[in-house]
Amino acid sequence: MIRRIMLVAAIGILALWIGNTSLFSSFPDYYQPRLIAYRGVHQIFDRSDLDNDTCTAERIYPPTHAYLENTLPSMAAAFEAGADVVELDVHLTPDEKFAVFHDWTLDCRTDLSGVTEETPFSELARADIGHGYSADGGKTFPLRGKGVGMMPDLGQVFAAFPDKKFLINFKSRRTEEGTALVAMLNADTAARQTVFGVYGGDEPTDAVTSAMPGVPGYTRTSAKDCLLGYLALGWSGHVPDACRGRLVPVPINFAPLLWGWPERFHARMAAAGSEVILLGPYGAGDPGSAGIDTPEDWARVPKHFPGYVWTNRIENARQWMADAGLGPDAVR
Repeated sequence: MIRRIMLVAAIGILALWIGNTSLFSSFPDYYQPRLIAYRGVHQIFDRSDLDNDTCTAERIYPPTHAYLENTLPSMAAAFEAGADVVELDVHLTPDEKFAVFHDWTLDCRTDLSGVTEETPFSELARADIGHGYSADGGKTFPLRGKGVGMMPDLGQVFAAFPDKKFLINFKSRRTEEGTALVAMLNADTAARQTVFGVYGGDEPTDAVTSAMPGVPGYTRTSAKDCLLGYLALGWSGHVPDACRGRLVPVPINFAPLLWGWPERFHARMAAAGSEVILLGPYGAGDPGSAGIDTPEDWARVPKHFPGYVWTNRIENARQWMADAGLGPDAVR
């Protein structure tokens, strides 16, 4: 009886392994990762001990370029550096414009003060968005005066890059932001083609994805439900509803725990109509925006991974990909 139980258990374990191993499969060798450039080309800052109120402009490293995040020049530079998608942040202002700017308030980066979404875009458009950047604790401000009038609205972004792709981050939880974006995209089919996806606050993100099924997205809630649900049942090949028709963000240090990682996991998500986005390590002190930002991170990316890779260092990504044997000369 004991031998029979052990045999059945062994057969079950073997079947589970066979059903989820990627040992006998691999991505086609002409695939390579696609790149999502967080905030475009931007000033790099110390990411240790960040929280929602940290003024990252006050902790930049000495600048090696003059690009400012979420601006048209920074987006153009990101695409030139090889980005397939540029991530940007939006706030719906009282005059019904989507201001493209990261921070909830204006005090950190600009020469204005107050809450971004409560400030008319007519005022935001005149701000110096390089005003608050300092690499020496506030002794000098090397980018002050260089960002005057450089905050765009989302319509300007769409007009400037009609053949590119953007991932839109809602910085609030206002449903009306999602409703306004839906109206904007319904009125401009060309702009609709530039939207890779949406994420951020549950309410506006869900408002977009429910009204426009062709626009995928994710929230913290959907990402958690997807990954935990898959951990529980993915051994059987089951893909939870929270993973279907979505963007699925996966921290690189969490990925090896997923059933069938990498080939079978990616194939299951693709069959469910979802795109996988590989993020930097969870718990790295920067929840939600940690990227594949070092040569060591790139060495952990699966060979010929065909999903998307989130990076804060788009200007270095192609070289680090090549050094890790992941491209950049392969084609999809």
